[in-house]
Amino acid sequence: MPSLPKPSWIKVKGPSEKCLSDMKHMLDSLNLHTVCESATCPNAGTCFAKGTATFMILGDVCTRNCGFCSVKYGTPLAVDPEEPLHVAEAAKKLNLKHVVVTSVTRDDLPDGGAAQFAAVIRQINELLPGASTDMLIPDVRGMRENLKVITGAKPTILAHNLETVPRLYRIARHYSNYETSLTILKWSKELDPAIFTKSGIMLGLGETRDEVLRTMEDLLAVNCDFLTIGQYLRPTLQNIEVVEYIHPDIFDEYKQLGEKMGFRYVASAPFVRSSFHAEEALAHIQKDA
Repeated sequence: MPSLPKPSWIKVKGPSEKCLSDMKHMLDSLNLHTVCESATCPNAGTCFAKGTATFMILGDVCTRNCGFCSVKYGTPLAVDPEEPLHVAEAAKKLNLKHVVVTSVTRDDLPDGGAAQFAAVIRQINELLPGASTDMLIPDVRGMRENLKVITGAKPTILAHNLETVPRLYRIARHYSNYETSLTILKWSKELDPAIFTKSGIMLGLGETRDEVLRTMEDLLAVNCDFLTIGQYLRPTLQNIEVVEYIHPDIFDEYKQLGEKMGFRYVASAPFVRSSFHAEEALAHIQKDA
């Protein structure tokens, strides 16, 4: 079956050669990775042009092989003890006011990488004391004690994406568990209510409207503050196909519904991702806090 043709609203500008070269040189000099490149993010051009990036820690090899994701799957290298300092140094060089960090999933580590996240937060706070921190974490093996290590470092935002509706986990996230992901968000609020929580879902995998609304209700039930909704875009031919391209009007409708339902902020559009314009979203939430 041929791939679904992209509609007119699915257009994205790639990074310029200079933006890409400058960012890559700086990251390579510190032995760092970004999810912008590793996960083939459609917003890389916009973010690199603005001098921002989402750092990806714990290496660039994931222990899970999710159907939607293009990050390399395999056996990761040992954790780099210098990585937290290098992330903070890169954030300082870029003069970031809001530092977004994510990671591969590290099921090979007893703490799921929690200690590395905590170290990154502390290093950023030390080198950039005025910056906010936005940590998009994996499920850290579904263990509350692992999560407590991260919340104890006091990130400004703790994000964990559901990615899709429960029914589609078997094709998109077959190594993960929907209830575990919800529980991570629930525990985050219990461990430190002052930390904002955020989650994101993709549309276009075959979900129904009712399933999307139920997922939104599930997130509100665990006191999730901020929701992102974006279009799934197939990053490589090895990933699952797009079932449907959702019209921008439908994204607008979900934004309005989400805000009426009680989310403190909803970003919903085809190219929305958890990290895209995250600083502006935080400013909106803090204004109303």
